[in-house]
Amino acid sequence: MSAKPASSFGRARPHRKPDAKSEAPAGVRVAAVQLASGPSVEANLNEAGRLVAMAAKRGAKLVALPEYFAIMGMHETDKVKVREAEGAGPIQQFLADAAKKHKIWLVGGSVPLESSERNRVRNSCLVYDDKGKLVARYDKIHLFGFEMGDERYSEQRTIEPGREVKVIDSPFGRLGLSICYDLRFPELYRAMKDVDIILVPSAFTETTGKAHWETLIRARAIENLAYVIAPAQGGYHLNGRETHGDSMIVDPWGVVLDRLPRGSGIVMAGINPEYVQRLRTSLPALAHRTLHRV
Repeated sequence: MSAKPASSFGRARPHRKPDAKSEAPAGVRVAAVQLASGPSVEANLNEAGRLVAMAAKRGAKLVALPEYFAIMGMHETDKVKVREAEGAGPIQQFLADAAKKHKIWLVGGSVPLESSERNRVRNSCLVYDDKGKLVARYDKIHLFGFEMGDERYSEQRTIEPGREVKVIDSPFGRLGLSICYDLRFPELYRAMKDVDIILVPSAFTETTGKAHWETLIRARAIENLAYVIAPAQGGYHLNGRETHGDSMIVDPWGVVLDRLPRGSGIVMAGINPEYVQRLRTSLPALAHRTLHRV
């Protein structure tokens, strides 16, 4: 009596991207900067500038900085003290100058801007084109709140939430802007419609990051069939906070193209809008959505 063939259930299978051999060469280089920012705006801008220059020298045309890249204060209210009016201030001047100098599109992960209340800020993602012009602003909508053991965070005490979903056309495709905690709310990304690149500058805590960061980043890429660029804070900060890091760039099939576990540095990858369109043709999941029509 011949033996039955062994079941393949549960066996690991080699990972393959669809039609990988026919994938065209990447069209443009992009980079995500990882930092472990402290309370000195000047020191943070110097380090950010060094890494932006490094990314540009290596051929990046789109560079993204993490959330709170300019300040991780000793107290949550420190960012309120350095908040800027839109279009004025050293943080915004740094971004405009760096973008123009290196002839890149530069995403300032988040900048503390003035809000309608004196004791709060807008946590704003600012995008500058290669001429140093501000072309987009997104104010963080979802505010982080967390209590576990000795860890307690409540962004609503110092941040006024935004209300508007922001998508912008660029030479690299349509960019969808979000910040950190937004990552947990997939309806935000659905509201962006068809985007080619999702930006998620972040400062995930080590506790939540080691549990959920990669899963959420890859999920947002897969379900939207879009590249995700996720620059993060990564390391120990002078205020005692520990951030998870693991900055990464993920392709529309959920493949991690590059990552940096901890510390200051950059991750880089090539992106190809044609590849996005081919995947959406092969797997038209976005066109198959029905609940949004109910």
